[in-house]
Amino acid sequence: MALAPGTDRRPSRTRMIWDSSVGKKTVMAVSGLLMLLYLIAHMYGNLKIFFGPGTFDEYAHWLRTVGEPFMHYEWTLWVIRVVLVIAVVAHAVSAYQLSRRDQKARPVKYAHPRRRASYATHTMRYGGIVLALFIVWHILDLTTGTVHSGGFQNGHPYANVVDTFSTWYGNVIYIVAMLALGLHIQHGFYSAAQTLGVGSRSRDLVLKTLANVLAVVITLGFIAVPVGVMTGLVD
Repeated sequence: MALAPGTDRRPSRTRMIWDSSVGKKTVMAVSGLLMLLYLIAHMYGNLKIFFGPGTFDEYAHWLRTVGEPFMHYEWTLWVIRVVLVIAVVAHAVSAYQLSRRDQKARPVKYAHPRRRASYATHTMRYGGIVLALFIVWHILDLTTGTVHSGGFQNGHPYANVVDTFSTWYGNVIYIVAMLALGLHIQHGFYSAAQTLGVGSRSRDLVLKTLANVLAVVITLGFIAVPVGVMTGLVD
C-alpha cells in the first residue's frame, strides 16, 4: 500500500543503530566503561575508611556539596546517580536482547561445546544477575537504611559501614558480589575494547593484562573494607 504524500515510516537512524547487534554491543561497551570509571572512584573513596570516622564522614559530606554554590546540596550527586541508572539499564537491556538474539540464531546446541565462549557467556550473564541483586541490596542497606541490620544513622556512613560488616551475612553478600564484579570486569573490559575498535593483535596482550589488573585491583580494593572490619583494622 502506498504511503500518503509526506509520510515516511522508515525507522530513524538512531533506531536502526539500536536495533543492530553492533549498536547494542556499542551501548554495552560505553555504558560499561562509564560504570567502570565510577567503580574506580567509588573504590578510592571507600578506602578512606582506613583513615578513621572523621575522614570518611567528611568525604561522604563532601560528595553532597560538590559543585556548590553553583549546584545546590546533593544536586551533583543526583546527576551522577541518574547517569549511573541510565548506564545500568542500558547495559542490562542491551545484554538481555543480545542474549535472546543469540539464542534465536542458534536454537540447536553445538555438538562440541565451545568451552571458552561458554565460560565467558555464563560469567557475564549470571554475574550480571548477581550484581543487579547486590546493587538493590547495597542501596537499601547503606543509602536508605531499609534493610540495615542495626540502627541506621543518617549522616554517619562510617558507623553504618562498620555495622553492616559486623554481620556474617553482610560480609558474605558483599564479598561474593565483589568476586562476581571482578570476573565481570575481566571479561567486559576486553570485550568493550574489541567492540570500540581499540583491540588489535599487537595490543591484545596489553588489553588482556590491563583487564586482569583492573579486575584484581578493584576487587581487592572493595573487599579490603569488610576484611578491615573483620580484622579490627576498622572499628
